[in-house]
Amino acid sequence: MHHGDVTPQIAQGLLALQARIQAAKIPSSKLDETINVAIWNIREFGNKKRTDAAIHYIAEILGQFDLIAIVELRDDLTDLGRVLPILGEYWDVVYSDWIADAGGNNERIAYLFDSRAAVFNGLAAEVDPPRAKQATEFLASQSFWRAPYMCSFRAGNFDFVAITTHTRWGDSIPGRKAELQMLADWIDTRFKDKSVEDRDLIVMGDFNVPELGDPLYAALTSRGLQIPLPLQNLKAGDQVIGGTNLEKTARYDQILHLPTVPANFMQSGGTLDFFIDDAHIAELFPDKKYTRQQFSFQLSDHLPLWIQIKTDIDGIRLDQIVQDSRKS
Repeated sequence: MHHGDVTPQIAQGLLALQARIQAAKIPSSKLDETINVAIWNIREFGNKKRTDAAIHYIAEILGQFDLIAIVELRDDLTDLGRVLPILGEYWDVVYSDWIADAGGNNERIAYLFDSRAAVFNGLAAEVDPPRAKQATEFLASQSFWRAPYMCSFRAGNFDFVAITTHTRWGDSIPGRKAELQMLADWIDTRFKDKSVEDRDLIVMGDFNVPELGDPLYAALTSRGLQIPLPLQNLKAGDQVIGGTNLEKTARYDQILHLPTVPANFMQSGGTLDFFIDDAHIAELFPDKKYTRQQFSFQLSDHLPLWIQIKTDIDGIRLDQIVQDSRKS
């Protein structure tokens, strides 16, 4: 991390933030053995200009992980450009184009990663809804408001595809459920195809699912996606919480996978509580007197969700070869 010659106030804020990070108990990753993956909805990142303090705090949080999927990144990449130099020269980013209509909300999706821990494998594409021929055109009968974005990565000897999405909000629960079902169906079809890039899949995002087990969650997981065991009972450090919103009540953000090698996802996971409560806002912004809403436009109204993934899978593969030979 390269915070440089910051003001005494920012330095004091960083020390307070580092204490909150330590309380999250995020284990260090080990090169070629494990990787820490996170999803973070950074509220209107690029639309609401951040203070210098907020940029340093965002960089400090991002730097706890090796690969971060970011949603609500806007068309203006200025603030992302302010964060990258603080993270350091090894960090890189792959991001989608923005969608300019009201449904798209000028949002992008980005994958920010430490190239010492993960490398980009070459696949970068939006997920398109199924099309059918109508007259001379091939048209979709429904849409993703914001197209999910997928990229392929390699960490250790573990190759995987990541898909990240920010599901529609609004008053239409049936529309949101249909969008989640369409994503689940698309994944089921695509990842059974013989030409798929890799069958190890991580699906992340802000799915706007209030709680596990409701009809929205059932649609999302109807084709085999699962929450890794460390994330089923969500914790921030030692504290069990109800969700990743600042109120800690809603499970909007999720990391899911198709369990081809479930043992890879058994390490640990949770969320990083950079907020705590309203009384602790002044520790990070002592001169601002921010309300909770104002604070959320500087950091976010979502906490990052993370999981540690095992990336040294040679032993698992060799064991599978032996087991398969005994069956034949």
